[in-house]
Amino acid sequence: QVQLVESGGGLVQAGGSLRLSCTASGSIISNNAIAWYRQLPGKQREFVARISRYGSANYADSVIDRFTIFRDNARMVVFLQMSSLKPEDTAVYYCNVPSPSNWGRPLRSWGQGTQVTVSS
Repeated sequence: QVQLVESGGGLVQAGGSLRLSCTASGSIISNNAIAWYRQLPGKQREFVARISRYGSANYADSVIDRFTIFRDNARMVVFLQMSSLKPEDTAVYYCNVPSPSNWGRPLRSWGQGTQVTVSS
């Protein structure tokens, strides 16, 4: 099964910004809604944001007004722009195709994820 690939993570100070990218081969990106998830240390993976095929976005309460999800179908990539980062945003971030009925449930296997570390 073709996986989605995450990139763009790194170490950043609190208040800083990072942009994550989600890519995949074929038409997975352009033909599907795509969601970002994250797994904080010692916690279960959680939903962060979702973007529909047509660009409509939804966010978890914890990231509203700080994170922006957007897509470039021509380049087959979905971005997660993260601003005003907090130490509690430290996590491994993943992208996936969300179930239409439950965005917290992914439809594909997980990729490697990308580590985001926010220092205080």
